[in-house]
Amino acid sequence: MGKRIIPCLDVKNGRVVKGTQFTELRDAGDPVELAALYEQMGADEIVFLDISASVEGRKTLIDMVKRTAENISIPFIVGGGIKEPEDIEKLLEAGSTKVSINTAAVVNPELIKHGAKIFGSERLVIAIDAKKIPDSNRWKVCTHGGTKETDLDVVDWALQVESLGAGEILLTSMDADGTKEGFDLAVTRRVAEAVKIPVIASGGAGKLEHFRDALTLGKADAALAASLFHFKELTIQQVKQYLVECGVW
Repeated sequence: MGKRIIPCLDVKNGRVVKGTQFTELRDAGDPVELAALYEQMGADEIVFLDISASVEGRKTLIDMVKRTAENISIPFIVGGGIKEPEDIEKLLEAGSTKVSINTAAVVNPELIKHGAKIFGSERLVIAIDAKKIPDSNRWKVCTHGGTKETDLDVVDWALQVESLGAGEILLTSMDADGTKEGFDLAVTRRVAEAVKIPVIASGGAGKLEHFRDALTLGKADAALAASLFHFKELTIQQVKQYLVECGVW
């Protein structure tokens, strides 16, 4: 699998939203329309995260997943509110290519093992929200849409989810999220060097160089961005062309 550029659709109340460090959310459009548009623009995959599902204790919006899947043909990752194997099954049946699990995996790591056994590791993406511990070279895992901190070390957790059967890691830096100051290359590289499964870098994309750095210095297999694409500050074509010119693609 080559390097990938992935737009992320953070959805709340049926609309795509984007904020800074998981707060101050702005409306960015209709998820079904945006997903189709991004496929036309050259996206390699789409990530669809129902960001308030775990906080509100409800399931991902199945109908929206179905409508999105009907309008695109590229791989489609869906996350939010997944708590048990039945939730994974429903999302896959609705048309998602892979599911992304965050909070429930921390609460019940056996869900990863069961999910991998039933549906295959290639269908399971574990999302890790990382928050840097001040004055250290360590990061802690956060859950519930970034609202709860745990005592889990990000690198240790990444190794654990890999051993349980996860096929991919979606790593978001909470500190960098929405800042447009660049991906957190330190945590991205630490995780990418620790595990053998693909790592998607998320949080902080602001200019072309950031994508190059995530995929080279950060050793990520894919780079994800949201507001940059939603508000048309950069296009996927521009990013890919730049990466070709840099010899990354």
